[in-house]
Amino acid sequence: MQNNIYKLTDPQGKISEFPLREGTFGPGTLDIGSLYRDLDVFTFDPGFVSTASCESKVTYIDGDKGVLLYRGYPVEQLAERSSFLEVAYLILYGELPIRSQLDSFVNTIRHHSLVNEAILRFFTGFHYDAHPMAMMAAVVGSLSAFYHDSTDIHNPRHREVFAHRIISKMPTLAAAVYKHGIGQPFVYPKNDLDYCANFLNMLFSVPAEPYQVDSVAAKALDLLFILHADHEQNASTSTVRLAGSSGTNPYAAIAAGIATLWGPAHGGANEAVLNMLREIGDVKNIDKVIAKAKDKNSGFRLMGFGHRVYKNYDPRAKIIRATCHKVLQKLGRDDDPQLELALRLEEIALKDDYFIEKKLYPNVDFYSGIIYRALGIPAHMMTVMFAVARTVGWVAHWQEMIADPHMKIGRPRQLYTGSPKREYLDIGKRK
Repeated sequence: MQNNIYKLTDPQGKISEFPLREGTFGPGTLDIGSLYRDLDVFTFDPGFVSTASCESKVTYIDGDKGVLLYRGYPVEQLAERSSFLEVAYLILYGELPIRSQLDSFVNTIRHHSLVNEAILRFFTGFHYDAHPMAMMAAVVGSLSAFYHDSTDIHNPRHREVFAHRIISKMPTLAAAVYKHGIGQPFVYPKNDLDYCANFLNMLFSVPAEPYQVDSVAAKALDLLFILHADHEQNASTSTVRLAGSSGTNPYAAIAAGIATLWGPAHGGANEAVLNMLREIGDVKNIDKVIAKAKDKNSGFRLMGFGHRVYKNYDPRAKIIRATCHKVLQKLGRDDDPQLELALRLEEIALKDDYFIEKKLYPNVDFYSGIIYRALGIPAHMMTVMFAVARTVGWVAHWQEMIADPHMKIGRPRQLYTGSPKREYLDIGKRK
């Protein structure tokens, strides 16, 4: 390296130079845009673990130190002092709003929550036991057929209208998915309720009797949504960016993100934690489970421990852990046996040399599933809840990419290891 320029020489002695680009925080990034042109080679990075796919100002993660910043603000401060829609404004626009800006934004989100009646009829085409994420991906993708008046991605006002519409309508669609699965009538949104209270009302109220939203439940949901609002270039966000780079309509790009989030290694992890706790069954079985997790030949791993990025305690898990007891106690569910199991499992894992050495700390999924369970949300709906919260991050990254004058369609390359060129043989000559 010389003056922030890295040089690479190929076997024939040809030299290519790669400037080092520095960000606000974190490791520098080598600009290898000229690598193929100069040296006729690609880089090989399965899973893109060492590749910066874009430049972004939205979120920063330091996995070694357990740091998560939204637009520079620590997630701990936002979780303690802010609200989900204020955080949504921050993520979308880059700055915390003043009072008039926040009031206007909240009012807009509230008054866009109603969906076209034909969209609700769309649900009749799904079987009663269709997976919620399958329905979400399909219905969100169909929104462009209803709101094609504002899908000019090169029009900043259209991009803003889309952002407001999708953020406001996601809870309505998620609640409709839930109601369809249990055979209850859809519940329309109420503009006099805040974002999370409105969502809970659409999920759990029925026409036959009055329903009062529990303020503790609404606050807990708001907290979970803040913690899930964005997480840098994860699989679903990268998918939204890649799909959006083709110039497709934004609803299709978000639908692609939903489909990616569906994967058990991504958004389905909190459901997997609950399934694991159910399989453990009793605190007396924990020692056997811990031993099984340490056995590399068992193929078993503890769900909710460790993270692809965090090599320290997930800062979101710390926040949830601090509120988990409080929420369950206020909701009258502090005797939940799964919480007892979770706390005992965490206690052992944090003191065990094996988990300390491997840095297998509890992540956000470890507690979020238990809180969702306490709120009455079934396991198969938990990834849908994740999608509602993460929509804010997806939209912000999509907007950032589309507004970039240097945007290019995504086109990863490959290392081809298939057959060499060969000639076609007529079927009668083949052996």
